[in-house]
Amino acid sequence: MSDSADRPFGQTHEVTNQAPPLVGYDAFAFDPALTGALGREGAQWHAQALSRDGMTLTQPDVVALAELANRHEPELATHDPRGERIDAVEFHPAWHELLRRLRHEGLHALPFEPAARAGSMAARCAGYYLHGQLESGSLCPITMTFASIPILRNELDLFARIERPLLSREHDPRDIPLEAGKHSMMIGMGMTEKQGGSDVRSNRTRAYALGAPGRGGAYRLVGHKWFFSAPQCDAHLVLARTADEGGLSCFYVPRFAPDGRKNAVQIQRLKDKLGNRSNASSEVEFRDAYGVMIGDEGRGVPTIIEMANFTRLDCVIGSAALMRAALVQAIHHARHRSAFGAHLVDQPLMRNVLADLALESEAATVLFMRLAGAFERSAVPDSALAERAWRRIVTPAAKFWVCKRALEFTGEAMEVWGGNGYVETGPMARFYREAPVNSIWEGSGNVMCLDVLRAFEREQDAAHALLADWKRTAATHPALAGALASLLDMLTGDPAVREASARRIAQQLALCAQGVLLARHAPQEVADAFIDTRLGDARGETGRVYGTLPARFDHGGIVRRAFAA
Repeated sequence: MSDSADRPFGQTHEVTNQAPPLVGYDAFAFDPALTGALGREGAQWHAQALSRDGMTLTQPDVVALAELANRHEPELATHDPRGERIDAVEFHPAWHELLRRLRHEGLHALPFEPAARAGSMAARCAGYYLHGQLESGSLCPITMTFASIPILRNELDLFARIERPLLSREHDPRDIPLEAGKHSMMIGMGMTEKQGGSDVRSNRTRAYALGAPGRGGAYRLVGHKWFFSAPQCDAHLVLARTADEGGLSCFYVPRFAPDGRKNAVQIQRLKDKLGNRSNASSEVEFRDAYGVMIGDEGRGVPTIIEMANFTRLDCVIGSAALMRAALVQAIHHARHRSAFGAHLVDQPLMRNVLADLALESEAATVLFMRLAGAFERSAVPDSALAERAWRRIVTPAAKFWVCKRALEFTGEAMEVWGGNGYVETGPMARFYREAPVNSIWEGSGNVMCLDVLRAFEREQDAAHALLADWKRTAATHPALAGALASLLDMLTGDPAVREASARRIAQQLALCAQGVLLARHAPQEVADAFIDTRLGDARGETGRVYGTLPARFDHGGIVRRAFAA
């Protein structure tokens, strides 16, 4: 008798051989690269909080927030029913719940809180990485708020007024002035204009002094911004030209003017983006908008670069988080899905793909955590030269390389899921659509690579201290030693060809950094597999696609280490 006779009338089939949802696990505890790096960077005191958060973020009701916030996108209401201009952006409650969780963990300000401990930067970056595995769009205003604090605290009068709501761990979604009792605030950015993009020195927005000009003075701004993120923030940092001096200065432009009315920043439209859809990005016009100059007049670009150093680090973390999220989903799927008589994870070719992805993810994780430590240590007077080099030279290279790798990585992980990965009912399509933004935002690939060259020229002593430190590790890894020698040749070679080779240099710098860190801190099998296939003799064998690791490496062991849940 066929099994169809046993089925209820009208039932065509039973659902089998589908992976269950990946929920209810500790995203922190099952990430050995992250847990190991947390201790090395002096933040072990935060491990319990990260474990609690890592478990919470994988609960079904929290996982659902990401899907809801991206399906119900923000909506712009330019006018109220009476025709009054309001420029309000409305969000689904899931968005505000995500921001509440991010803020509660202190991911907008942890290293800058009055009671901050040593290792706070690494602790914050680890938490940001965990939340990035859940949802990416909500990270944007958190990143901008975080990066604004080192700049704003230099403006003593202004910071005295906004310190409490800026550092607050409460999320207050109300669109009201701070003076009306709002408990917390977020900071956004408005840099690029239609005619310039990354070339902010071509900006045309003008600022006219309302009284005494200069730092701390009030101005009215006239112009536009092509990308203004996120428009619902309580204030934005923007660049504009002063009427007299003509150079670019930086301005603090609040959501509400001093008289309590909405500032004259009119939202023209929200951007219809490929990904990052839960977050609102906009085009705006300044129609005599009120602003306060921060930093010295004509020094707007250096002021903003200080902010960009932090936002670029978050781009690296965000991409590493996407890679980790896609990896664990791929491994989980492969452990439950069978094809041709065996689980996918037990098939040699699939194990090769997953192991190769695992190597890439671990390398990205140890790199951003090392950078987090360097950001904290290099801020101390008389810090080691190598720490400054990690922050100033390696960060743009990491931003270029890790963010680029996330695009290919998420596509490969999606393919592990097959057709299930290509539909919007699962997370893989969203990860794939999110991947390009970090490569573009805060300086695209070419901008980052040229910044690596500029940083090397300006920080020669720090660069040589860093390379000397790396050489000590490479002494016992011939492939790594050869790669470092090649990197030094490129950095010190003919200046006429160096700019055209900037991408190759940045790639080699990032790979060497990852190779050094894995050689120092990862199991030998992981370090050897990464170095040989990215920098050594096996590089030619592996090609450009994942899943071409030589058979001599323990593919299954690498996968088990990556995600033991």
